[in-house]
Amino acid sequence: MGKDDWTSVPTGDLWQLYDEVTTVLSRRMTAEKAKLEQRLRRIEGTAGTPTEERARRPYPPVLPKYRNPKKPSQTWSGRGKQPRWLKEQLRAGKKLPDLLINRSSGQKRRQTG
Repeated sequence: MGKDDWTSVPTGDLWQLYDEVTTVLSRRMTAEKAKLEQRLRRIEGTAGTPTEERARRPYPPVLPKYRNPKKPSQTWSGRGKQPRWLKEQLRAGKKLPDLLINRSSGQKRRQTG
């Protein structure tokens, strides 16, 4: 059909054609999207498990580095947010090296430098 042929078609018929074309295009786009997602999962190596997350790598346990002198059961590894007892000790005038846990020679971490 040429450009002039469309001008003679009634508006109602054009709207009906528009609705049909939109429906067909929507179905085709959904099917194409599903094919592309399946292809992407195969490329990534996760075919068959689209919502399953990858497992985190295992981290070694972190030994405590600092101990509360008032309550020795309270320790801190030096990672993350400082615990309240540590903040209190620092406010009281102690330094972090004062709160270090003394380790036996077998447990000491290797010093570089």
